[in-house]
Parts: sequence; structure tokens; C-alpha cells
Amino acid sequence: MQRLQPFLITCSALQTVEAGKALGKKLSPGQVLALVGTLGSGKTTFVKGLAAGLGMKDTDEVTSPTFVLLHRYSTKYPLFHLDLYRLEGLNDVEEIGWDDLLASGGIVAVEWAKKIDGYLPKEYLEIRFRFKSENEREISFHPHGATYRNLVK
Repeated sequence: MQRLQPFLITCSALQTVEAGKALGKKLSPGQVLALVGTLGSGKTTFVKGLAAGLGMKDTDEVTSPTFVLLHRYSTKYPLFHLDLYRLEGLNDVEEIGWDDLLASGGIVAVEWAKKIDGYLPKEYLEIRFRFKSENEREISFHPHGATYRNLVK
């Protein structure tokens, strides 16, 4: 079984998808992923991989939910993909049913998660994306809590 590294460099969108796929295969119901990075740093591309790792066949339908805030994908466990870039206030988090998403038993992947720091659960996996060059991305995994430390091991 492939080990998830706490730090990796991807050299293409395909490699970023493959990194997401490796993580997706290891996820359990109810897990929360906080995706942090600038525009175009690979967050949505990584979520395509998560969906593939969770059993989704056609990941072409995985797109950024920037304008709608939330997409739900049918995978092994429901995958809730949020993009909070356009979030105007914390009331918006309540309006999208944040507490219900956390209680759903699905996987919650949140782009621009820093906008809701106070709403993130006590335990979650923060994944940071950083440009290294036009094609290279640095992806690092920062676990919050024992469950996620074990996941990253």
C-alpha cells in the first residue's frame, strides 16, 4: 500500500490528481480536509483525485464550486466540496448547513478553509498548496488530531 508523505512535490496536474487519489483511498466517513492555497495552486485538481480515490469514475464533473459554494459528489462516501473564496461572512457558513455537512458521515473538502477557522472541527487535516513553478506544486499535510496524524503516517 502506498504511503502518504507529509510533504510532496507534484510536477503536473496529473500528479496532483494522483496525490489526491492516494489520500482518497485512505479516507473514512466523517473526515474533514481544509485545503489552503492561492488561486490556481491545485486545490480543485487535488479534489478530482480525492473523488477518484473514493471510487468516482468520471471526475470531469468535479469543478470548483466558487459561485455555488458547494458541490456534492456521489462516491464511496458522499464527498462535499466547498469553495469559500467568495464567502462574505460567517453567516454564509450556517446557511449552507455546515453542521449538517459535518454530521453527514461524508467527506468534507473545504477550499479557502482559513475563512472559517472557528468553524472547523477540533480534528481535521489541513493540506497546503504552494506554487513552486508553472507546473510544480508543493503539497504539505498538517494533521490536527490523532486520527489525522495516523492518516498522514
